[in-house]
Formats: sequence, C-alpha cells, structure tokens
Amino acid sequence: MRRVAIVGTGLIGASVGLALKAAGFDGEIVGWDANATELAEARERGAVDVALTSRDAVLSCGADVFVLATPVLPILDWMQALAPVLNESQLVTDVGSTKREIALAAVKLFNQPGRARFLPGHPMAGKESGGAALGDAELFRGARWLFTPFDEGGEQEAEWRGWVEKMGAVVRDLEPEAHDEVCAWVSHLPQMLSTALAALLEDTFAGDVEKMAAVQAIGGRALRETTRLGASPYSMWRDIALTNTAEIAATLHALEQRLAHVRENLRTPQLREEFSTANKFRTGK
Repeated sequence: MRRVAIVGTGLIGASVGLALKAAGFDGEIVGWDANATELAEARERGAVDVALTSRDAVLSCGADVFVLATPVLPILDWMQALAPVLNESQLVTDVGSTKREIALAAVKLFNQPGRARFLPGHPMAGKESGGAALGDAELFRGARWLFTPFDEGGEQEAEWRGWVEKMGAVVRDLEPEAHDEVCAWVSHLPQMLSTALAALLEDTFAGDVEKMAAVQAIGGRALRETTRLGASPYSMWRDIALTNTAEIAATLHALEQRLAHVRENLRTPQLREEFSTANKFRTGK
C-alpha cells in the first residue's frame, strides 16, 4: 500500500490521514472534498499530501486504497463511479454509519473478476462537531472499527485491517443487518434523543431570555452530556436516517413506550424497579 485516496476530508477523513501517518505510513495520501475549504484545511494540517481538485482526478489517481469518508448517500454514488475504473489490485473501503445498503451495492459492484475489492467499514469514533480542523490522529485509539465483509477477503483487506489496528482501533466483524440494528440502539437512538431534548429546551425557553439564562447557568454535567450530541450536523444524520429508517423508528418507539411507563409510575414502586434495571446495565450487576 503506497498511495491512499481519502474521499471526504472532514473530521473522519482528516483523522484517518493523520492517524495513518502517526502509525508509520510513509506512502502518499491524496485527498478530495466537495468543500474546498475543508480540503485546504486537511492539506494545511498534513492529513493529505496532495489535494485533488476534481472528481476525474480521484478516479484516475491510481491509489491502492480508496477510503470513502463522506455521508452514506455520497458513498453509494462514489461506489458507482469507482467500480468500472478500478482493478483487482485495488481496495475500496468506507466509514459509513449504516451498512446494509452499502453492502448490497458492494456485492453488485465489487469483489468480482476484474473488479476492485470492497470492504465495508465503520469506525465508532467521532465528535459532536465536524470538519478537518478537528481531525485527530488519536481519534480511533481504543475505538471499535466495525467491518461487515461479504466474503473471506484477500491481501488488500488484510493489509487495511492491519493499518486500522496500527491506528489504535479494535477491529470487529458483524453482518450488515446486525450492524444497523445494533448501531440504531447504541448510536442512532442516543443522537435522536439528544437532538430532541436540545430542540425541546430551545423551543421551550428561547422566548424567555431570563429563563434560558437560568437553564444554561444551572444545567450541569448531566445536561451538557445529554445534549452534547445535539450539536451534530444534520448533513450527516440525514443519510443515516434515510438508510436505517426502520431500525431507528423501532428504537424510538420502544423508548417512547418506556418513557410513558416512567411517566405513569412517578409515584409508584415501579420507578424504583426502573432505576434498579438501569443500574444493572451501567454496572453489570
């Protein structure tokens, strides 16, 4: 692996470039982003060595590995564009937050005679805000990096997995359907909960300057942590909602029912049981 192309040089893409270099990769990293400012920032910070300024330049750059680090719908679009022009010696991987639709497209487009390899991936790492300026070589250290392979893979996949581990991530394989179901619970539901709570607070208190000031002044760590994800950009979560709709809707429905149960039992012993169950999840006891 001597040249890596990062398509999308925001937080995750820039962090991949920085983490690769920190892990000892001494080849060339080229990058592209639809936002010229993001691309320039990634180049300035050293996340990429060469800034590619056109789609055609990406398709013809001759990279050994292409890392698709955009939202899910552009990932699907790039898969369609790359498949016809790459060869068996090249690997495409992604960092998309949902995997079912990406895996289905990959089966049709890649891992066939004369076609490049494809390894669907998803690092469970990030920050509530995005952008190359927040790129971090340590972002993946200790984080789970999930893969949803659809065959046994080959040398290209093995080499990329090795670099992911050198970045400090812990690799785990899942089936695409299992990935989307589990991530709906552990990632997508917390995001929607945080977004809803932050939006509710804004709608409730924005019209009263004094009360909003009190909320912001009094709200402690619990409020900050619970609403932290509310700062996440819609541009990324739109595609997650569109490609994992049923699973996210199921978790939201389950949470709605659970909240109703809590509301109905605020003055009964059932509330104690709810706290006891929650404590078991947190402590494992």
